Amino acid sequence: MFEWFANTLRQYPEIAIFLSLALGYYFGSFTYKGLGLGAVTATLIAAVIIGQLGIEVTGPLKPFFFLMFLFAIGYSVGPQFVRGIAKDGVPQAVFAAVVCVLCLLGAFLAVILAGYDVGSAAGLYAGSQTISASMGLATDAINRLGLPPEETKTLLDGMPVAYAVTYIFGTVGSAVIIALIGPALLGIDLEAACKRYEEAHGGKKATGGPGTAWHQFELRAYRVRKNGRVVGKTAAEIERMVPEHRIYIERFRRGDKIADATSDTVIQEGDIVAVVGRRDVLVDLIGVEGEEVDDRELLAVPIEGLDVYVTNKEVDGRSLTELAQSPWARGVFLRKITRGATATDIPILPATEIHRGDILTLVGRTQDVSQATKVLGYADKVTDVADVMFIGAAIAIGALVGALVYNVGGVPLTLSTSGGALISGLFFGWLRSVHPRFGRIPSPTVWFMNSVGLNVFIAIVGLSSGPKFIAGLQQLGFGLFLWGIFATTLPLIAAMYIGKYLFRFDDAIVLGAVSGARTTTASLGMVTDRAKSQIPGLGYTVTYAVGNTLLTIWGMVLVILLT
Repeated sequence: MFEWFANTLRQYPEIAIFLSLALGYYFGSFTYKGLGLGAVTATLIAAVIIGQLGIEVTGPLKPFFFLMFLFAIGYSVGPQFVRGIAKDGVPQAVFAAVVCVLCLLGAFLAVILAGYDVGSAAGLYAGSQTISASMGLATDAINRLGLPPEETKTLLDGMPVAYAVTYIFGTVGSAVIIALIGPALLGIDLEAACKRYEEAHGGKKATGGPGTAWHQFELRAYRVRKNGRVVGKTAAEIERMVPEHRIYIERFRRGDKIADATSDTVIQEGDIVAVVGRRDVLVDLIGVEGEEVDDRELLAVPIEGLDVYVTNKEVDGRSLTELAQSPWARGVFLRKITRGATATDIPILPATEIHRGDILTLVGRTQDVSQATKVLGYADKVTDVADVMFIGAAIAIGALVGALVYNVGGVPLTLSTSGGALISGLFFGWLRSVHPRFGRIPSPTVWFMNSVGLNVFIAIVGLSSGPKFIAGLQQLGFGLFLWGIFATTLPLIAAMYIGKYLFRFDDAIVLGAVSGARTTTASLGMVTDRAKSQIPGLGYTVTYAVGNTLLTIWGMVLVILLT
């Protein structure tokens, strides 16, 4: 039975790939306090074990999925990457670039001191910095060295060994260093720092919300009292009577007639008005001025909740306080801000700035939300249809440009097809944030291209190197694990001090910025948990976009430095 199973996998290696994915995603899903192997490492281990059967995978399958993966990375982070380089995210972008250089130097120093070969060096770098994508670019660079086939294969077989040994501390260690040791080293009380940040930017933490019986915004009906302060005033004048809060008169009943209210609508004695605003304002303030009534017909206002993709450059970089004063914002409330490739939730504070590429969840009357959407950008309606023409053309263009070889001083230089696909993703991802009517790739599709694309590549690497994996592990030994700790720890500690004392980031966001620059989502989760706030996420998105790009490219750069 076992012989039949082994022979079948050798004859049909595609089955071995799917089996590696199944085992990898299953065992990679187990976590303890947010930490685990993850799908990539678990897939590699599963593929290495299966690869002991002597399975050979040929053809363009590995580069096909890797190009798809790299394009998805670029497409996801493109808006934040371009913004960080071109506009007010420059300090965070520069910080991320500095951290990436430290990560490269940390791995380079470890490799030089330990005396590892190029293949093991690339694996140690990828594992210690938890940047699996760098192995693909490193593979391309090693293949272009012009070495004998057997020597090239030996180098490539050493890469996954070093990656697997160093990845565990790269993941767990980075989260512990940033989230647990970092606050002590920098003398930061995370929870207090985030509270101070919220107070300084006009925010306060609210309980309840979606999934609970309490809701922050409500629509209530009040009968205007005789000789009340609002009699004879327009809706706009009444709304300005509470300048510190946003309340709006949506509709009014006069006699038997119901009409929508505009800014110029004059409220009369006996009118019943439908007022929308924060619950506490309506209960504690408006309730004193008027008699609350249960007018179901008046309160039957068509309400819409809509995700809006921000594209308008006139909105880009403006604070919520500024935007709230715009005529088109009347009657529209903001429930959620989602930013970046990791869909980070951005705190809603008066001073929070909106960026192009953000997804805003708006709530309000259908006509008000529609008007706001026209100004902000484009309705991000749910769809499961991807623009495959766009995906294919963009990857092909990027790969063709990357395949070009330039001779500089007799030295051949090239981005490689992999680097070209990554740059193409960055460009077209940014372009879609400006013109979102083409190039639609739904989030589930991006996830598939990103996660499955990488893991198919990793599975093939593991299957191919399986027979020599154990021998390589025995040869490199426990010292490799220790050098991985060195390469992980040194850049992170330096980055935290640089972020706080050189770049002078606020204590509330500095650890989020370090997490983003090192692209470690696990540490961001631990930081926000300790802070009991999403404020650290404000330092994560731009740094993640820059870090994810540069750390991937460093896989190729490291090979160049060592040859």
